[in-house]
Amino acid sequence: MADTKRKFNFAIDRGGTFTDVFAQLPDGRERVLKLLSWDPQNYKDAPTEGIRRVLEEETGQAFPRDQPVDTSLIGWIRMGTTVATNALLERQGERTALLVTKGFKDLLHIGTQARPKLFDLEVAVPEVLYEEVIEVDERVVLMQDDCQLPRKDPKHIVTGSTGDSLEVWRELNLESVEKDLRGVLSRGITSLAVLLLHSYTWSNHEQAVGTLARRLGFTQVSLSSEVMPMVRAVPRGYTVCADAYLTPKIHQYLKGFTSGFKDCLKDVDVLFMQSDGGLTPMEQFCGSRAVLSGPAGGVVGYAITSYSQMEQKPVIGFDMGGTSTDVSRYAGQYEHVFEATTAGVTLQAPQLDINTVAAGGGSRLFFRSGMFVVGPESAGAHPGPACYRKGGPLTVTDANLALGRLLPSFFPKIFGPGEDEPLCLEETMKHFHHLTQEINLFLSSNHSQTAANGANHSQNGVPNSRSEMSVEEVAMGFIRVANEAMCRPIRALTQAKGHDTSHHVLACFGGAGGQHACAIARTLGMKTVFVHKYSGVLSAYGLALADVVEEVQEPCSLQYEQRCFTELDRRIEQLSKRCNETLRARGFASSQITTEVFLHMRYKGTDCALMVNAVDHVSKAQSCRAGDFHSAFTKRYLKEFGFTIEDRPIMVDDIRIRGCGKSGIKSVYKTNEQRGQGKPVMVTKCYFEDGYLDTSVYLWEELQSGHSIQGPAIIIDKNSTVLVEPCCEAHLTEGGDICMTVGSDPHCVLGTELNAVQLSIFSHRFMSIAEQMGRVLQRTSISTNIKERLDFSCAVFGPDGGLVSNAPHIPVHLGAMQETVQYQIGSLGNKLKEGDVILSNHPCAGGSHLPDLTVITPVFRKGVSGPVFFVASRGHHADIGGITPGSMPPHSTSLQEEGAVFTSFKLVTGGIFQEEALTEALMAPAQYPGSSGTRNLHDNLSDLRAQVAANQRGSQLVEELIDSYGLAVVQAYMGYIQSNAELAVRDMLRDFAHRRQQQTGSLDVESEDFMDDGTPIRLRVQINEKEGSAVFDFTGTGTEVWGNCNAPRAITLSALIYCLRCMVGQDIPLNQGCLTPIKVIIPPGSILQPSPNAAVVGGNVLTSQRVVDVIFRAFEVCAASQGCMNNISFGNERIGYYETVAGGSGAGPGWKGRSGVHSHMTNTRITDPEILEKRYPVILEQFSLRPGSGGAGKYCGGDGVIRKLLFRNKVVLSVLTERRSTRPYGLHGGEDGAAGLNLLHKADGRLLSLGAKTSVSLQPGDMFCLYTPGGGGYGREEANAKPQTKRRRLNETFSERGSVFDYRMAQEGV
Repeated sequence: MADTKRKFNFAIDRGGTFTDVFAQLPDGRERVLKLLSWDPQNYKDAPTEGIRRVLEEETGQAFPRDQPVDTSLIGWIRMGTTVATNALLERQGERTALLVTKGFKDLLHIGTQARPKLFDLEVAVPEVLYEEVIEVDERVVLMQDDCQLPRKDPKHIVTGSTGDSLEVWRELNLESVEKDLRGVLSRGITSLAVLLLHSYTWSNHEQAVGTLARRLGFTQVSLSSEVMPMVRAVPRGYTVCADAYLTPKIHQYLKGFTSGFKDCLKDVDVLFMQSDGGLTPMEQFCGSRAVLSGPAGGVVGYAITSYSQMEQKPVIGFDMGGTSTDVSRYAGQYEHVFEATTAGVTLQAPQLDINTVAAGGGSRLFFRSGMFVVGPESAGAHPGPACYRKGGPLTVTDANLALGRLLPSFFPKIFGPGEDEPLCLEETMKHFHHLTQEINLFLSSNHSQTAANGANHSQNGVPNSRSEMSVEEVAMGFIRVANEAMCRPIRALTQAKGHDTSHHVLACFGGAGGQHACAIARTLGMKTVFVHKYSGVLSAYGLALADVVEEVQEPCSLQYEQRCFTELDRRIEQLSKRCNETLRARGFASSQITTEVFLHMRYKGTDCALMVNAVDHVSKAQSCRAGDFHSAFTKRYLKEFGFTIEDRPIMVDDIRIRGCGKSGIKSVYKTNEQRGQGKPVMVTKCYFEDGYLDTSVYLWEELQSGHSIQGPAIIIDKNSTVLVEPCCEAHLTEGGDICMTVGSDPHCVLGTELNAVQLSIFSHRFMSIAEQMGRVLQRTSISTNIKERLDFSCAVFGPDGGLVSNAPHIPVHLGAMQETVQYQIGSLGNKLKEGDVILSNHPCAGGSHLPDLTVITPVFRKGVSGPVFFVASRGHHADIGGITPGSMPPHSTSLQEEGAVFTSFKLVTGGIFQEEALTEALMAPAQYPGSSGTRNLHDNLSDLRAQVAANQRGSQLVEELIDSYGLAVVQAYMGYIQSNAELAVRDMLRDFAHRRQQQTGSLDVESEDFMDDGTPIRLRVQINEKEGSAVFDFTGTGTEVWGNCNAPRAITLSALIYCLRCMVGQDIPLNQGCLTPIKVIIPPGSILQPSPNAAVVGGNVLTSQRVVDVIFRAFEVCAASQGCMNNISFGNERIGYYETVAGGSGAGPGWKGRSGVHSHMTNTRITDPEILEKRYPVILEQFSLRPGSGGAGKYCGGDGVIRKLLFRNKVVLSVLTERRSTRPYGLHGGEDGAAGLNLLHKADGRLLSLGAKTSVSLQPGDMFCLYTPGGGGYGREEANAKPQTKRRRLNETFSERGSVFDYRMAQEGV
C-alpha cells in the first residue's frame, strides 16, 4: 500500500439525509464534518464537497467548486453509501431483464409464497426488480443413485464444483437465446440477470449465456453462479437480480463522484464499504454486496472502539436514527448472516447481522383505543417532526424536546420553510396539549362510565383509570413506550443465541440514541453504556478503522469425516491462495494479510446450517488442517440450541475464505487528564419520573479525561446529545469517550388502577415473555418442523385461562390454545399441583388437529391456593402415528386413524417427566387396524421436553414480573390489556354497524358458502351498535361429515379472531378480549362442532379457510381468496415430504388480489426447487403463475399457480385440497376465481383427474400437475377504465431487516 501518512485521508459515510466526513490530517490531527447529502443549490455531490471544504480550510488554498479537486494532497478515500439501499427501497435501479430456466418465469414473483404482513388483506409485496423475463429451454438435474427414470442420454453426464454428478437433459440453444436477447436490447434494456437451476454447482450454461450477452452489448451481465454460488434458487435469483439492478446505479454514482476530481482519482486509493463490514476497491464494488454499506461502517466503528475499551465484554450496538434504529452485537468476531431480506428482496450474500426496527427520532406518536403507540409510521425528513416547523406530526424527537432533553439553543438554525429557523418548542407543545386533551377526555369519560356502573370495568371494556395526565406525563409515556419497543429486538438478538442480555455493554451512536441509552440499558439490566467521541459520525469513523476484505466461496457436498479431509484441505488451500493473490495484487504485503476459513456446516437431514470457523480449535489427527471444525461446530451448536445430535453425520455445504488486508488507522488521540467534576455551561429543567429536576448541561469538547458527571445531566457536542439520567454517572475516558455507569431504578410503586403508559409497557412485556418462550423452544427442539419451520406458538394465560399474549401469530393457533387451557381448568380443577405439566391435543379439549401437541404449565405463587397464571406452548409434531406417515391422512374417517390422542395427560408430575407413560401413549395407535404408533418417538420426546423447557422459561419470567410489580398489579394489567383488545373490536363493530345502518337500515348480515362435497357453512351476524357487540350464529351449517373436513370449535374461534384483527386494521393485542364482545353459536354435531371421535385433520387446513371466506363475505370485506391450502404429500419407505401450495388472493376495495401467495389461515413457505430436487426423488418441471385464474373485475383477483412434479421413484402421493368444484366468490360484481384442478400424467401417456382428496401409488415417470384456485374479483369491470396506479402506503419507505425480523417472518410463514 502507498504511504499516505503525510497526506489527507478521508472516511465518508453518505447517508440518506446527512453525509458524515472523518478526516485524518497530515499532522495527525482528526476532523469531523457533517453536511446535507442533497443540497443542489450549493454543491453537486456531498462527499466531494466535504473533501473540498477540509482541504480549503486546512491548507488555506482555494479549491473552487466549479473545478475538479486537486488530488495531490489526498492519500486515500473510504466511503460507505446508501445509494444501493435507496435504489432498492425506491425501486429506482437499472432496467433489467431476467433469463431463467423454462418453466420458472414466475419463480421470483412467487418467492417463498408467504405474505409479508399476516393481517394485511391487501397483500402488498414489493415489486420484482426485473422488467422482462426470458425463459430458456435448458435443464440439468442432479443424478440420484436410486433414480428409476430412464436416462435421457448417458453421454451427457457432467460433474459440478461440489463433486455432484448431473445429467444435462436439455442443451442450451444459443441461437434461440440470441434472438430473445436482441429483442430485449431493442427495447432499451441493457442489464441482464441470469438464473439457471443448479448453476451453483455446474455453471457452463450460465457462462455461455454471459459470454453471448456481453458480445451483444449488454452493459451489465450478472450470473448467479458468479454473484453467489450457493444452493437455493430463489434467494440466489433475488441476489443476482439485485446485482444486475443496482450495480449500474453504483457505477453511475462512482462516475459522477470521480468526475469531481482531477484525473478521476486515478492515483488515489479509493475503497468502498461492503455489507459484510470489509472494504473493497471502487471498481469491485457491486450491487449485491452494497445494500448495508452505510450502517456497516457503524458496526465496525463501535466493534473496534468499544470492545477493547470495555475489557472485551460483548457489546450491543445501538444506532438510533431518524426513522429507525439499528441493533447489532459484537463479541470479538463480526456476526454475519448469509441470507437476509431488505425491501422485500432476499439477498444471499455475507452481511453483518444488523437488525433494523421501526423506532427512531421521527417515529410518530398515537393514542389508540386507550393505548400509547409509537410507530412504525415515520414523519421522515420532510415534513419531519412537529418541531421542524414544516407541519409535521408529533414524534419521539418532539417528546424529548417537550421534556427538556433537547435544547434548541444548541441546534443549528436549519428548520422551517426557509431552513433558517431554530427548533420550535411552541409547535411541539401545541400538538402535545391537543393530544393530552384527547387522552384525558378518553380517560375521564371511561372513568365516569365506570363510576356509574359501580364496577371495575365499564360496559365497553375499558378499565378504571386515575385522574388527568399532564403534558409532561404524556410525553414521558411515549418515551417509555418507545424504549420498550427498542428493547424487544435487543433481547431477541442476544437470547436467540443463548446469551444473557444483561452481560453486555450498550454502545450508543447515531444522532438520537444518546437520549435513550441510559433508560434502555437499565431496562435490559445492563450496567454500562459507552458513547464514542465520534458517536455522531461513527459510521464514517468506522470506515477509517476498517480493513480491506476479499471473500471467496464455493459450494460443497462433502461429509465432514476422515476420508474427505484431503479433499477439504485441497479446496481450502486453493481458495486461500486465490484470496492472498488478490490482496497482494492490491498492494498488501504478506505480513498485512490474514485469512480465516469458514465451513458452512449442518447435521445431515436438517436445514439448520452454521457458518463455523475453528479459530479457537487447533487441528488434530481427526480433523482437517485448517482446524478442528467438528469441535467448533458442536460447541457452537450446543451454545445456540442447547444440545447436539450424537452419531449424526455433519455435512459441509460451502467453503468460505475471508481474507483481510490490514489497513485501518490507529487513533492515538488523548485528552488532557483532570480529576473531579466537569464544569457545566448552564443548568436547565429536565423532566424525569420524579418531575422536573435541575439538570446540568456540559459541552463535550470542554470535558477532560477523568471528569465525572452525576446525573441528571446533558452532554452536548456538534452532532449528538447524551442524556445522563438520575442514578447514573458519566466518566470521560483517556480517549475522550463517555462511559456511563447505569444505576438501578429507584423502586416505583405502581398501583392497580389503570395507567395508560404502563398499559403499553405491560403489553410489550407480556409479548416479550411469549417471544422468549418461543426462542427457548426453537433452540432446544430437535425436529425440522419446530426448529427450522418454526411451526409452534407460545402463550401466556390468566388464572381463568383467558389468553393474554401469544407469539408468534400463527393464524390457526390464534385463540385456540385458550380453549385448551380453559378445558384443563374445568376438567382438573384442584388436581393441578405445582410441578405438574399437562399435555393435550384432543379436539374436544380445544385442540386443532392431533399433530399439534399443547403443553400447559400452571404458574403458582406462594400463599395463593390456585394457579395465578398459565403458560403454554403448541408445536406441530411431524408424526404421532395413525394410518399414514405424517399423521395427516387424506381419507381418515375417525380420530383414532389420525394418531395418538391426549385429553388431560400428566406429562410432568411433581417435577418428573413421565417418559414411560408418554411412550406408551404415543405407540397406542398401533392397536387400531391399519394404524401405526408414532414413527419418530425420539423427536417426539425431545420436542416435548423442549416445550416443557419453554414453559419453564415463561413461568420464570412471569414470576420475575410479579416480583417487580406485585401479583395484584400484574393481574390487573393483564385484565387491562384484554380490555384494550375488547375496546378495539367494539369500536370496529360500532363503525361497521353505523355504516351498515346508513346503507341498508339493517344491523343483521349473513352469508353462505359450500365445501366441495356440498356441505354448507352458514353465518348470520347480529350487531348491537350501542354496545359494539355481535352474535355470530352458524345455525344452518351442515352436519358432521364422513371424512376429515370436520373442524373443532377452536378452529372456528381462531378464524374469527383472525378476521376481527384484519377488520380492525391496526396492531392490537390478540387475546381473550377480542372475543369478549362476541357471542358464538355453533350447532353441536355440525361440521364446525363435530362429535368427539370425528376425523378433523382436513378441518384444520381446509374448513378453516372456508370459515374465513364466510365471515368476510358477510361483512363484505373482500372477495374470496383461494380458500385452500393445497396439502400435498408423498413418500415411500425411505422418505416423506409435505408441502402446502400458494394460490390467488381475493381483491378488495382499492386493491388487486396478489398472485401466487398464501392467504388467511396459512402462510407456509415452500421448499426451494433446488433443495427439493437434491433431497427427494422428484423433478420440478414447472412452478409458475396460472394466467387468467383470478376473477375479473374493477380489481382483479390474484392468479393461482401451476406446479408440476415428475417422480423418479415409486411413491405414494396424497392430496388434500378444496375449491375443486366450488369457486372462490367475487364481490360487488367481481367475477369468481377459477376452481383448482389436480391432474396426473401417467408415464404411459394417460391423463387422469385425481379429484380433491385422494391417495394414489405412483410409478417412476408419472407427473402430478397441480393447478391452484385463483382469487375472486372485486367490483364490476368498467369499460375504458383508466389503468390503476399503485397506492402509496403510509410506511412503505421503511424497511425492517436483520435476523430478528427474518425469524419473525419465518414464524409467521408457517
